[in-house]
Amino acid sequence: MKAKTAFTTLVLTGFVTVGSWAQNAPKEKDKTAMDTPPAATVPPASQEPASAAPVGYVIGPEDTLHVSVWKEPDLSATLPVRPDGMISLPLLNDVQAAGLTPMQLRDSITSKLKKYLADPRVTVVVTTINSQRIYVTGEVLHTGPLTLVPEMTVLQALASAGFNQFANTKKIYVLRMENGKQQKLPVNYKELLQGNPATNILLKPGDTIVVP
Repeated sequence: MKAKTAFTTLVLTGFVTVGSWAQNAPKEKDKTAMDTPPAATVPPASQEPASAAPVGYVIGPEDTLHVSVWKEPDLSATLPVRPDGMISLPLLNDVQAAGLTPMQLRDSITSKLKKYLADPRVTVVVTTINSQRIYVTGEVLHTGPLTLVPEMTVLQALASAGFNQFANTKKIYVLRMENGKQQKLPVNYKELLQGNPATNILLKPGDTIVVP
């Protein structure tokens, strides 16, 4: 009887020992987690605004520019071109902008900033075009200035302005200043609608479309 009791006690002791070792044994790390390298840190995407100007665009008064200097937020700004063609920038004060392309202005600002920074990296973006305008007047739904987009035609401008019920589409014309003299260019609206490209005048800054 004593031998049976001793055997039972020995078996129970063995189970307790094995169970205790299983709970305290170090757990094997997940091999997949160990083999997976840490995720790379991805820098935030650039927040530069999109350009509203075509390649080779010449900046004019009242255009809006975004000038940014890499790693120099205090020198970056969105600002208008003044009527005198200048912009005002920190450190540089007044800088000529009108008459230059964005790349030319970038180079100019970069050259001036070299007096203050070792390696200035400048970006110039035209965010709004206000200097290139044409005008529509007369019997239209929307009179006044229109922003002149690249390759804008008289038909496109008329479509933006719209006619009212009194418009005389047979006598539309464009007023244009050429070499200090005003020219009157007749518009054949009927042929425009028929798709005749020869009559679809390509507009220039300052043109005025008159709809009697």
